[in-house]
Amino acid sequence: MPSPFVFTRRHFIAAGAATAAAASSGSGWANTAWPTKPIKFLVGFAAGGQTDLFARSYGDYISRQVGQSVVVENKAGGGGAISALELKRSAPDGYTAMINNTTTFMTNPVTMKDIRYDVAKDFVIVTIMPTGSLPLVVSEKCGARTLEEFVAYARKTEKVNIGTYAAGSYAHIAIAELNKQYVLKMEAVHYRGEAPMWTDLAGQTLDGGIGSYTASLSVLQSGKGRAVAVSRRRIGVLPEVATFHEQGATSRAFGLTTFQACALPAATPADIVQKLSDLFVAAGKTDAIREMLKNQAIDEPPMTLEASQTLYRTEAPIWAELIAGLGLDPM
Repeated sequence: MPSPFVFTRRHFIAAGAATAAAASSGSGWANTAWPTKPIKFLVGFAAGGQTDLFARSYGDYISRQVGQSVVVENKAGGGGAISALELKRSAPDGYTAMINNTTTFMTNPVTMKDIRYDVAKDFVIVTIMPTGSLPLVVSEKCGARTLEEFVAYARKTEKVNIGTYAAGSYAHIAIAELNKQYVLKMEAVHYRGEAPMWTDLAGQTLDGGIGSYTASLSVLQSGKGRAVAVSRRRIGVLPEVATFHEQGATSRAFGLTTFQACALPAATPADIVQKLSDLFVAAGKTDAIREMLKNQAIDEPPMTLEASQTLYRTEAPIWAELIAGLGLDPM
């Protein structure tokens, strides 16, 4: 099934032009009085989740630095699509920003049938904040300690099911790519969020699950599950657990970054974009943010403006291709 959202060379040239236009509209930080009033952070997910935590933690630092309030407004729904549409309609003056996760920026453009925003054209990404590697946690009944041992278990077991936190998610992609490389028939079982998935894994009704370390912690600590691989890079809290790539998995999926990100409307003056990006980067060097990230098992700070936009241009086409390969009907 062809993807409803195809990334092409023309698409990224357009994105680059939009970024350049934003840059040319800036007149230099010294000539821009920003901010002179409260800043709003639109959050596309409910209060209490990681996206909300990031918005409030970074917002607190930014507020203290600029002497203006940062108001977090939760606009949950559509994997961040509702907040993204509101940002698209907002004035490009630096007073309305969006904090959302990988779903909003990478997944929705492929899985949503009637998407009404275009990340590359409508927004400028201020910073990408990596959210750490996701572990593959397998049930204790599997007896596996490594990816190789789990693959061997999957080959000899008639039916193996792995939980995901959503259809079209990184977890869903990872299962499909493992099936492809190792010629397996593992079934992806989709949940709405991680909590019920980890509950079922603890109850041994699942053979495994892929999600965040913090959400899986109770399963790991109880001994009901064991992490056998992690995505992209090893994490400090599980130093002995090798990555998928280190254990022989070859798909590009296992090098993708999952993240929270801040974005502004595309026409926002470049000096404001740069200033806000610098504030996020500076926040990542503070003890308070470092402690917050440590509690989330995240080893990486916010990325600079240039690095964030490079990562988006590099990885967005890979996400699009892999999600399209899942054969999902756009919702």
